[in-house]
Amino acid sequence: MTNITLSIDEKTYLKMKKFSEVKWSSFVRQLISKRIEELEKIESNFYADKELLSKNWLSKEDCDAWKNL
Repeated sequence: MTNITLSIDEKTYLKMKKFSEVKWSSFVRQLISKRIEELEKIESNFYADKELLSKNWLSKEDCDAWKNL
């Protein structure tokens, strides 16, 4: 497992200490994992939409009309 360090302002740190029963490292790990899952879903949907949007949805008549403008 890799370690990271993050900075927390003093006010937040003191509040965290009030809830010493919370395993803050575990909480943050779970939160990061959840956010990564959300971002991966968004990313996979974005690629699907990007492919869909790249298609030409104009009819032959539409294309002909645009040529004459």
